[in-house]
Amino acid sequence: MKQPQSTHAARTSPEGRTAPAALESVHRALRVLEVVNRHSGGVNLTQIARETRLPQLVLARAVEQLIRASLVTPIGPDAYVAGHALPLSGTDGAEGRGHLRETLAWVRDAVGAAVYVARYTDGEVAITQYADGPAAPAVEEWVDFRAAAHASAVGKALLAQLDHDDRRDHLSRHRLTPFTTHTLTTWQVLFRQLDDRPPSTPLLDLQEYALGTVCAAVPITAGPNPECVALSIPVPDPGRLKQAARILQSEAAAVLLALVVAGSTRPTARRPEDTILSTSA
Repeated sequence: MKQPQSTHAARTSPEGRTAPAALESVHRALRVLEVVNRHSGGVNLTQIARETRLPQLVLARAVEQLIRASLVTPIGPDAYVAGHALPLSGTDGAEGRGHLRETLAWVRDAVGAAVYVARYTDGEVAITQYADGPAAPAVEEWVDFRAAAHASAVGKALLAQLDHDDRRDHLSRHRLTPFTTHTLTTWQVLFRQLDDRPPSTPLLDLQEYALGTVCAAVPITAGPNPECVALSIPVPDPGRLKQAARILQSEAAAVLLALVVAGSTRPTARRPEDTILSTSA
């Protein structure tokens, strides 16, 4: 069969993928963190801006993310020092994992829906963390997520980061089963959906995995394996999904930064050892 036309992102290798917005945001935050760490007695925003050359609004957002991640601590109205979570590898990682759970819980409450972190590893989709609650129930996994990449927002966000051959390899092992009447069952149509969307647009599941549930996912890849953060809403409300997806997209960098703190992934072009967190609510 003739291969469909694909975007640059789908044709390149994992190492050549365009960095998602969340990763770029984290890189900026880490530039700020480097400056703060050099000034053990504290440093103000003026000095940070001078050394990082970041615009004022971008700098303010980066500092906000670092404070939330406990990597930077304010010591005055315009002064900051390194936070208690900075020694990422100096402990057993329990504090970092605790912060990751807190971050996911915060995002869950912000979007009003259950949230998930997923990774594509060893050729399979894996949910590595999630946060749900009474008002934000997790989607019922009535079909193993590993077999439903074509029908779930999580799976689509991970497949979108693979090249054509890796996608075909995945689908050769997992058939495009029609779980609902909305499920895409043609790989050409699926690939066009993955490739024709603007890079910053969340991937959606519009009752394709389960009737009555809609989902959105945002790529947050930093290491060698595709990753994403996603949400699920147990009602087919397009307006609510659109609003929640917008909030999720704005908070994707905070999740990625929390993953860095937890030691689950590191934003670098190198290929570090890839450790998967155990699933926990």
